[in-house]
Amino acid sequence: MRAVGALLLAALAAAGARAQEFVGYTVEGDGIAQPLAGARGDPQRGRAIVASRQAGLCLLCHPAPIPEERFQGDLAPGLAGVGARYSVAQLRLRVADPRRVNPSSFMPGFHSPGHPSRVGAQWAGRPILSAQQVEDVVAWLATLR
Repeated sequence: MRAVGALLLAALAAAGARAQEFVGYTVEGDGIAQPLAGARGDPQRGRAIVASRQAGLCLLCHPAPIPEERFQGDLAPGLAGVGARYSVAQLRLRVADPRRVNPSSFMPGFHSPGHPSRVGAQWAGRPILSAQQVEDVVAWLATLR
């Protein structure tokens, strides 16, 4: 599993994603109730981030209902129906910091205050996705019912 996590982080770095500024949040139970960006996410932008091989890289591990994207991963749970299984607050935490829910997850925290070891200096202490990008992804995931 560590190899998969290292591979994912290497792929994120190689994809040219830019480091973002961390925006703090409060975990309440098994979710983050308040939007990270202070604004609603855009589901269309969220879908584009999930599908992007340069931004989220979600399809590296997760299959998703994005039929035009070939070669979707099967290492992680499928995203179809995820909006019916989890609340928006739960989705937000699972994207921002999945290890708060499952400490053994190899999915990186896309907006967590730190990263596992072996990341480039430009990533140290910085999230992979901006707060707005997380909100966009969450908005799209919430539509998957």
